[in-house]
Amino acid sequence: MTTTSAPDELPGVAKREEAYGTLRASAALWAGTSVLITNRRGQVLLQRVSYRPTRLLPGGAVEKGESPARGAARELEEELGIAATVTRGLAVDWVSPSGRTTHPAMRFPGEVLHVFDGGVWDDERVAAIRPAPGEIDGVEFAEPAALPSLMSPDDARRALSALRARINGAGPVLLEDGLPIAPTVLDRVGALRTARACHHLPFHPGPVPAGLTVRQSWVWAFAPDGRVLVLFGPGTGASCLPGGTPEPEDGGDPLATAVRECREEAAAELGDTRYLGYLSDPSGARARVRYAGALASLGEAAVDPATGQTYVRVLATPEQALEFFDWGPSESAAQLAAAHRGRVMLGIPEAVHPQPVTEITRPTTW
Repeated sequence: MTTTSAPDELPGVAKREEAYGTLRASAALWAGTSVLITNRRGQVLLQRVSYRPTRLLPGGAVEKGESPARGAARELEEELGIAATVTRGLAVDWVSPSGRTTHPAMRFPGEVLHVFDGGVWDDERVAAIRPAPGEIDGVEFAEPAALPSLMSPDDARRALSALRARINGAGPVLLEDGLPIAPTVLDRVGALRTARACHHLPFHPGPVPAGLTVRQSWVWAFAPDGRVLVLFGPGTGASCLPGGTPEPEDGGDPLATAVRECREEAAAELGDTRYLGYLSDPSGARARVRYAGALASLGEAAVDPATGQTYVRVLATPEQALEFFDWGPSESAAQLAAAHRGRVMLGIPEAVHPQPVTEITRPTTW
């Protein structure tokens, strides 16, 4: 006599399990993986491939029985010739059947795509890249704001969401068709979708030499927890530290400019301040002064009379703040070191890094 089930199995169990397996298989999705890599300027590594007109992050399909992390490492070695282990996830994206343009013959069912953090690559590691012949035509580093013009819409959304998640430091985010299901303040303001200010200017820790005109005066404004105030344009996502251009009422005093601009742009009042140094323009005739200041209070957000916009105010670690600007690797390092020297002089502790960027929406006093 033959049976359709094991002796200790109730009749019909195998059939029910088979039906359940068939049901789950009918809802199966593709599995994919990609890796977000930046250079020391914060630009994103993209691949030019022979089979698509748009750029891609390194990555591809997860093979049968392979974990997404192992697939990401395999793709890096196959596509770029770089052996690396990826352990930190940035995003998991559910790509719907309508969220990607594919040929009907592919019968695209949707995909779960993991984005991993490939880290920041220095010049030596970039020089070691060996693109796979016949598949990868080359690699390039692109400004975050340029991704929508270089990648397909869904790929650009996913890459920017993953990059914001990396900066925010709160762990991996869940996406649907490239957009977070729980947007952070960086997502809401569209951080990095506007070209970052590019100021590769040398930093000088000394006083401004006689004969140089002070063009701008900016502040690393520290909260008591060691984070600094960063401002975002509500319609553009463009970022800046508080500060601006001298006005006649400042009486030629760069510190008076910094205090006034903090008040006008961010309703921020400064307590103790320390001079940090200045940046010299290529012309050699103008200087941009930098201060560190202790935040005393933030009032109700108001319209900046100079720009006509009400800035979104956030607190970020100094290291996070640097991600929103293109100041150049060595120039950024010099300014960051100066900011921390000022923080120490102000008696403010170093911020825990990373930690989530926080929006300040209500008046606050410290």
